[in-house]
Amino acid sequence: MNEEVSFVIDEAAEGMNNALTHLDKEFQKIRAGKASPAMLEGVRVDYYGAMTAIDQVSNINTPDPRQIVVQPWEKSMLVPIEKAIMAANLGFNPQNNGEVLRIAVPPLTEERRKDLVKKAKAEVENAKVTIRSIRRSALDSGKKLEKEGVPEDEIKQLEKDIQGLTDKFTEKADKLFEHKEKDIMTV
Repeated sequence: MNEEVSFVIDEAAEGMNNALTHLDKEFQKIRAGKASPAMLEGVRVDYYGAMTAIDQVSNINTPDPRQIVVQPWEKSMLVPIEKAIMAANLGFNPQNNGEVLRIAVPPLTEERRKDLVKKAKAEVENAKVTIRSIRRSALDSGKKLEKEGVPEDEIKQLEKDIQGLTDKFTEKADKLFEHKEKDIMTV
């Protein structure tokens, strides 16, 4: 197989894999009722004038499925971290005991679970759109290569391989969604 054709296939596979990696990261942000340090991932704290990720100024752990504990490395950061969590509008109300912040993660209602499944479904659709976009650009690259003199049978094989990759990664996205949906709906 021609080097350029192999390159197009490798690029497409890498791009599609990145789409799934991104989907997985987005799924981690969708909480399924169990406490997770990833729930605080987007929170930024004013650390001596610089907006800093919460995990850069504190230790975050989950002693049980219903609680997140945030332990700042400096006690003076307790209040700024508490304010940052409140400002992030995550629906959490941290309890400050002077040492650590305890965040009780409320159980999800049935309605909220259904909303989260819809959100997860939207993320899957975004990933699939990205995968199809990568397929389209790979096929366009194949057409350019054909114009440059790459044999037609190699281009046909490229198209077949790209479609195979698209199907494989779309199926993986659906499997990730099924798993996340089960996770969200499990009480």
